Amino acid sequence: MLIKQQNDRPADAGSACTSSSANNNLTIKSLGIKRSILQQLLQMRLALLTLIFAILTAPTVAFAQGPVQTIDQKINELVAPWSSAFASLIFFTVNIGDVAFPLIVGWLIIAAFIFTFYFGFIQIFAFRHAVDLTRGKYSPPNAPGQITHFQALATALSGTVGLGNIAGVAVAVTLGGAGATFWMILAGFLGMATKFTECTLGVKYRKELKDGQISGGPMYYLSKGLAERGLGGFGKILAVVFAFCCVLGSLGGGNMFQANQAYSQVLSITGGASGPLAGNGWLFGIIMATIVALVIIGGIRVIAKVTSKIVPFMLIIYVLSALTIVLLNYDKIGWAFGQIIDGAFTAEGVSGGILGAMIQGLKRASFSNEAGLGSASIAHAAAKTSEPVSEGLVSLLEPFIDTIVVCTLTALVIIISGELVVGHSNIEGVTLTSKAFASGISWFPYVLSVAVVLFAFSTMISWSYYGLKAWTYLFGETMISGLIFKLIFCIAIVLGAAMNLTAVIDFTDASIFAMGIFNVIGLYLLAPIVKRELKSYMARLKNGEIRPYSK
Repeated sequence: MLIKQQNDRPADAGSACTSSSANNNLTIKSLGIKRSILQQLLQMRLALLTLIFAILTAPTVAFAQGPVQTIDQKINELVAPWSSAFASLIFFTVNIGDVAFPLIVGWLIIAAFIFTFYFGFIQIFAFRHAVDLTRGKYSPPNAPGQITHFQALATALSGTVGLGNIAGVAVAVTLGGAGATFWMILAGFLGMATKFTECTLGVKYRKELKDGQISGGPMYYLSKGLAERGLGGFGKILAVVFAFCCVLGSLGGGNMFQANQAYSQVLSITGGASGPLAGNGWLFGIIMATIVALVIIGGIRVIAKVTSKIVPFMLIIYVLSALTIVLLNYDKIGWAFGQIIDGAFTAEGVSGGILGAMIQGLKRASFSNEAGLGSASIAHAAAKTSEPVSEGLVSLLEPFIDTIVVCTLTALVIIISGELVVGHSNIEGVTLTSKAFASGISWFPYVLSVAVVLFAFSTMISWSYYGLKAWTYLFGETMISGLIFKLIFCIAIVLGAAMNLTAVIDFTDASIFAMGIFNVIGLYLLAPIVKRELKSYMARLKNGEIRPYSK
């Protein structure tokens, strides 16, 4: 027995040494992996700063190249090549017959289709309850958060109900015919389920800062949510890449595209090429940037207060204007809907036929309502609620209002007006919609101009918040970090107003759609958590635990 004990001791010591060595090797490997990830994240941050610096210094470089070109042309010449290359990467296409199909669009639509069935057509059975939540019927006093359900919805809507509903729809029906409208409506319906998923997660994994402010969105549910599932490193990478894309998206689609199209519309009613603003997009941009700065300095509470006033007002203006044109041509309403249905399944004269109409409709709807991109969850994360599902339900109203209501009305006006020339129109974006409105009442383009500027302004202030939260996630949630981003954002407004439509659209679509790649991966992995939350919420709503509150 003594001999055995003596023999055991050296063996134990050797085993301990081996175990210690193995642990040290694992620790070294783990540190190496973490160091590698940190280095990659640092490189991404430096790349983002370098890109922004290059964009912001473009005017200075342009001036140094000589006085022959205008400022607008110089800025566009410098930025456009990069925009085109980035867009080609994000919008990689495969040829299906005669039509090029962007894979990113399929990525978003398939996700919307899956979530619609996974959550049992929640956009239908929970629609009424979503309206009640938005009205504040189920809002308990002293709920954690910064803004009300309605303010969160208004802020998110102000970021989606914008020029995509005007310029984007015009492009879709020009390239895809009237039938593209049907596919836009379908995509909007399916997108309601995706929006519910991402905004539920936005509230569940939000972060409350020491000063009471809320930070939330894909950056947080990708990192925190996937960490709960044992995928912390993967989630962190997705979160950082998403934040990187969101900053670019906020400067592109949420900023430069809006400034560009607003300037184009104002230019068209102030004399066009011979008017005082011709070639002076930068001047219009400075005016817009000043107004935007006055709002975004106040943070989400001020942004929410402004959007909760502007969004209903601009929707009423635009919807009433569109309905007026439609009702003045009431005898063509049935014919217009017939064109939409027939075009969706026959698409005569459209490049690519039915598939061409489908692709254009799905693409424009995806850009318009942003379902799957994760942007809206940043605003909804700040809502006053302790129930993540409640805000998810509120958010599903966005694609309904944005795509099913506003986009459909825009398409009807264009179809009924007779201005639509499928596949042959040289008119771009807002200009086609403006001509369609003018066909009914000559002075309606002025009303449309007001709506366009309001859409652009409201979209800018919402996207400034999205970009700010992504920026501070990357560079620290400090006052100085926030002020730096707000300054960059306002400068980008000036640059956007000075660039031509093609370069802005390239930069816009690519930056925003890139967000959807990483966000949807996280949504698939976290969908079971949302389903568990939904089941619990509905059970408590049914048994009366969640009840209406009297005001």
